[in-house]
Amino acid sequence: MQTLHTIALTRPVFPDQITVLQAQCALIQGNIDEAYSEAGLIKLLQHADGAIISLREPITARLLDACPRLKVISNIAVGYNNIDIAACTARGVVVTNTPDVLTQTTADFAWALLMAAARRLPEAERYVRAGQWQHWSLQQLNGKDVYGATLGIVGMGRIGGAIAARAAGFGMHVVYHNRSASPEAGSATLCSLDALLAQADFVVLVVPYNASTHHLINAQRISHMKPDAVLINIARGGVVDDAALIAALRAGHLHSAGLDVFEGEPALNPDYLTLPNVVLTPHIASSSETTRRAMAQLAINNCLAVLAGKPALNRVN
Repeated sequence: MQTLHTIALTRPVFPDQITVLQAQCALIQGNIDEAYSEAGLIKLLQHADGAIISLREPITARLLDACPRLKVISNIAVGYNNIDIAACTARGVVVTNTPDVLTQTTADFAWALLMAAARRLPEAERYVRAGQWQHWSLQQLNGKDVYGATLGIVGMGRIGGAIAARAAGFGMHVVYHNRSASPEAGSATLCSLDALLAQADFVVLVVPYNASTHHLINAQRISHMKPDAVLINIARGGVVDDAALIAALRAGHLHSAGLDVFEGEPALNPDYLTLPNVVLTPHIASSSETTRRAMAQLAINNCLAVLAGKPALNRVN
C-alpha cells in the first residue's frame, strides 16, 4: 500500500477542499487565526512533506533546517516576500504561488479604494451614521474628480494591466513605471517614477515587495507628488514609509490615501486612525468568495503536483 504524503495546512481553507485533501494525504491542520511563533510553526511543519501556507507565515533558513522533510512550500498569495527563496532553493524545496486567479478581483478592489478615497465615501458614511446630515450644501464633503484625470500605476504586471484597462471607462490618461516596457500596459505610457509622481492625480502601487522597493514611496518622493494627489497601496505595506505618508496626509499635501496593506500588519501605525482622509482596509483586495477559493485550490494543486513528482503549476524558484 502506498504511503500518503503528509501536508501541513497553516490556515483553514474551504471545508470541501479539506475533505479532498484528507482523501489524498495525511493532513496536519493549523486552525489559529493569529500569527504563529517560530516554534509553533516549526512544530506544525516538522513532520510534513509539503506545506500550504499564507503570507503571514515566515519561511526562514532556520525553519527549513528544523523541517528537513519539506519538499514544497505552497503560498496562498502572489507575493512571496515571507519566504526565503534562496534558502529554499539551496535545500531543494520548491516554492509556488497563486498568480492570475486573483488579477481581476484585485484590480476591482484597487478601483474601490481609489473611488472611496477620491469621493470621501468613508467620511460621508460616518457623517450620516452620526446624525450630522441636517441639510444640503454646495461644499458638503466635496471630493476629487476621477473622470479625465491622470492615473499613474507603479508596477505594470497582470494586476497593473487590469487596473489600466478599467481606466479607459473613466477617460483617464494612464502612465506607468516599471523596470521595462510591459506587454500588459496597453496604451499606457512608460515613464520614470519621478515623472509619474509629478503628473499623476492618482497613484496606485502594485509592485512586489523586496529590498529595492522597501519604502519606495518616502518623504522625498511624496514631495514630488501633486499636492492634491491620491495614493493607493495594494502592494505590500513596506513599499510605503508610513511616517512620511501620515505627515503628508496630516499637512494636506496629499488629498487622501487608500491602503489595503501595512508594514507589520495586522498591526499598523496608530496615527492612521486619527486621519479622516485615509481609507483603511484589512488586506482584502483579493477577498471575494470565488477568488479566495480559487487561490486556495491553486495552492493545493501546486502542492499535490510537486509531491506526486510532477511540475508545479506556478513555480517561483
